[in-house]
Amino acid sequence: MTTSDLSHEIELSPAFHDLDPMEIVWHGHYVKYLELARCALLQRFEYDYPQMRESGYAWPIVDMRLKYVRPVAFGQRLKVRASVTEWENRLRIDYLIRDACSGDKLNRAYTIQVAVDMRSREMCFVCPPVLWQRLGVAP
Repeated sequence: MTTSDLSHEIELSPAFHDLDPMEIVWHGHYVKYLELARCALLQRFEYDYPQMRESGYAWPIVDMRLKYVRPVAFGQRLKVRASVTEWENRLRIDYLIRDACSGDKLNRAYTIQVAVDMRSREMCFVCPPVLWQRLGVAP
């Protein structure tokens, strides 16, 4: 399977309450947009948070980086693409936020999640087979 098969894109428009006093989207709300895209991506593979919990693993985010390129305004239509780029020892998802009309890049980001066995509360140093199965990638 190619990485393009491990991607999903959503569209959204920032709400008025996402704005800061400068009338642009407050930087912290971008994390919410990443979460929406990540959940849509994981739902595509039937391994969103409820299925993760059912499989016996929690997947906390242990690292996150955002690169702000251009500000986002109220009502601006956005496309948020989430792509799984690592799955062997950790789950890395890369994000690209673009203006839906012009295609201009507005933000790049990534999150890193690790599997934690919910019974022992121990971090797994290799992703559990259930992730590989759900993503359809060979071990």
